[in-house]
Amino acid sequence: MRPLSEMTIIQIEVTNACWLKCSNCTRHVGHHKNPFFMDLDFIEKAIDSLEGFEGNIGIMGGEPTLHPKFDEICAIVRKKIPRRKREFWTSGFQWAKKKDVILETWDKDRIAYNEHSTPGGKHTPLLVSIDEVVEDKKLMWQMIDNCWIQSQWSASITPKGGFFCEVAASLDYLLEGPGGYKIEKGWWKKNPNQFKDQVERYCKNCSGALPLPAESDGYGGRPNKENVNNYDTISKGMLEKLKSVKSQKVTAGHYKIYDKKYTIKDLEKYSENWEPSKFKPFVTHEPKDYDEKGPQRRVDHNKSGKI
Repeated sequence: MRPLSEMTIIQIEVTNACWLKCSNCTRHVGHHKNPFFMDLDFIEKAIDSLEGFEGNIGIMGGEPTLHPKFDEICAIVRKKIPRRKREFWTSGFQWAKKKDVILETWDKDRIAYNEHSTPGGKHTPLLVSIDEVVEDKKLMWQMIDNCWIQSQWSASITPKGGFFCEVAASLDYLLEGPGGYKIEKGWWKKNPNQFKDQVERYCKNCSGALPLPAESDGYGGRPNKENVNNYDTISKGMLEKLKSVKSQKVTAGHYKIYDKKYTIKDLEKYSENWEPSKFKPFVTHEPKDYDEKGPQRRVDHNKSGKI
């Protein structure tokens, strides 16, 4: 695993609310009854804690524009983070309404714009507990140590603290965990030995390191006339944990059970062409990047600002 200081970006997750409910969302959207909205003072504190970090600083969700003080967040970002160190993730919610403040704050090539509307857009299941389905624990820990999420994505800050991994941060909120590291200057200097406690706590409950076929409802988590629901794939033990925290998706029955044991043969079968970080086959920074793809575009970028 990478030391946090070697990451190219650390995310500040200002909310885990979203207008979409994609299958197997990396932020477990759809399970929460009460999403969080980070306080402005905490956002400033989070940015200050990254003093000396050589990588970039991201503002992410959920969908950040759902934060009721999104414009104020942009002002804080402009004040505290050098322009080329700023990055932004959005699914395009209220793009027309928020375009001016977004482009005032971020350069286009620092915006990751992902509508989640392409037919090929799929998420790999993340709620299959690897500890349940991989009986060979030596193999399990080898897989966890080489997890693509920790090696390709980033550490994360939520209202509950700092985390070595974005998905670990989401699992902590979802499962009502103890929270992350105290947000203070230098917290991000932790090496793998120093964040081993979080690895042991969260990675066993995750399937990020487990090569599984990616899934999608074909609608990017949107309501649809075919009444297709966005189901998450969940292991039996994880299902019980989700019931205990009153997951909204579980209560609604929007899940499928994964009840097989994962073998070395499965690893060989699914690993060969497994590219879980490639949600879509093209890069997008603004709506026109989707428009140019023609029929793959399924929404109007929410010009009305309504869900």
